[in-house]
Amino acid sequence: MELPSKLLENAVNEFAQLPGIGKRTALRLVLHLLRQPESQTQTLSASLTKMREEIQYCTSCHNIADAPICQICANTSRDASTICVVEDVRDVMAIENTGTFKGVYHVLGGKINPIEGVGPSQLNIGTLVEKVKLGAISEVIFALSSTMEGDTTNFYIFKQIKDFGIKTSTIARGIAIGDELEYADEVTLGRSLLHRIPFESSMKQM
Repeated sequence: MELPSKLLENAVNEFAQLPGIGKRTALRLVLHLLRQPESQTQTLSASLTKMREEIQYCTSCHNIADAPICQICANTSRDASTICVVEDVRDVMAIENTGTFKGVYHVLGGKINPIEGVGPSQLNIGTLVEKVKLGAISEVIFALSSTMEGDTTNFYIFKQIKDFGIKTSTIARGIAIGDELEYADEVTLGRSLLHRIPFESSMKQM
C-alpha cells in the first residue's frame, strides 16, 4: 500500500499491529483522526499513555485495577470464599455482565499450552493454591474455555487443591465445546454459572 507520507505510513503500521486491525482499517482510523480537532488526538494519546503508565493488577486476583486491590475484591458485599477461576480479564468482564456471580475472581493470565511454551509457572496458579491453603476458600469454580488447553489447566489446578477439602465445580456445558468464554452470550454464560457441576463429574464426561 503506497502512502503519500512517511508519517502517515508509520501511524498506519502502528494501528495495524492491533488485534483484528488490517492495513486498510488502520488507514481509515488514522485518516479519521486527522480529520478531528488536534485536541481530540492529544486527549486520546494522553489517555493511552496514562493507562499504560498507571494501570495496575490486583495483588489478590490479578484483575486490571486502578489501585493495588481491584473494585471487586475490595467490595465487602462479595463472597470472598467463592473464587471463579478465569483465563484473563476479558472473562471477568463477560461474567460480570451476566449479573449472576457474587463471589470473587482469580485471573490466571492464560492457559497451560506446552506447544506455545506456556507452563504452570508462567500462570498465576501458585497464588491461587496459596489462597486455598489459607483455609478461607469454600469453593473454586473453573470457568476456563472448554478447549483442550482449558481442560488441561483445570485438571492441573484441581490436582493441586483437591486434598484441601474444598468444593470444586465447573461451569455447565451450556458453553459449546471449543468456545471462548468471552464470546458467549450473557444468558448462556449466566446459566452456565448458576448450573455449575462438581468438577470431578465433568472429568467423567471428557
